[in-house]
Amino acid sequence: MDYEIKQQDKFKYIEEGNGEPLVLLHGLFGALSNFKDLIEYFRQHYKVVVPMLPLLEMDILHTSVGGLAKFVHKFLEAKNYEGVHLLGNSLGGHVALVHTLKHPQRIKSLILTGSSGLFENGMGDSYPKRGDYEYIKKKTELTFYDPNTATKELVDEVYSITNNRMKAIKIIALAKSAIRNNLGEELNQIKQPTLLIWGNNDIITPPFVAQEFNKLIPNSELHFVDKCGHAPMMEVPDAFNEILHKFLKKQSEPATVS
Repeated sequence: MDYEIKQQDKFKYIEEGNGEPLVLLHGLFGALSNFKDLIEYFRQHYKVVVPMLPLLEMDILHTSVGGLAKFVHKFLEAKNYEGVHLLGNSLGGHVALVHTLKHPQRIKSLILTGSSGLFENGMGDSYPKRGDYEYIKKKTELTFYDPNTATKELVDEVYSITNNRMKAIKIIALAKSAIRNNLGEELNQIKQPTLLIWGNNDIITPPFVAQEFNKLIPNSELHFVDKCGHAPMMEVPDAFNEILHKFLKKQSEPATVS
């Protein structure tokens, strides 16, 4: 399904459905297609919002996790959303964490899946020479438990980004910024209920990373999904949506007085 891309000031975004805002932040090579099943399911229950993160449009000085977190803050302010459920995958999870630590006021709950912020195996030092399609194909396949999830369309998309010199420099800058920006010391300050949904076969942010997040974020719950890699919302959408919906319903229940 094609969604209308709306524009307000410098912000481009998708906004589907009504209710509490569920804001989705994609990762380094992320695109709208990553959230297709999630949008379709949750637009019936929530206002699902996907801001287009300017990963490759920011000037090189601000091409960082912090720069993206500032962008998200300005977007939420411009839209004046309240009681936001903020969900991030991979680098998007990292941005969601930094935003929530700096500006917790609008955030009702936090959802992380395959998030960086503690540890990740990225493209790293083995970043390829431009034009190496096979290398990009293999790297993209490593995102998933089932390599067939990396469709030709997806590989082509990643290849076209890495094959552009300026875009490749910005991707490396973001990846390095994510590695430098370790949040281990600060995670205990997060007060929001936090849901961690992780693939048991994630080799980019392996399961021990999820366990560490779970240990460090006070009010967090962790769910592992089998036969699943770094992007559960793409690879096992039904299981992902079920876990997420249960968690979100819990956030709307009135608190019981003991």
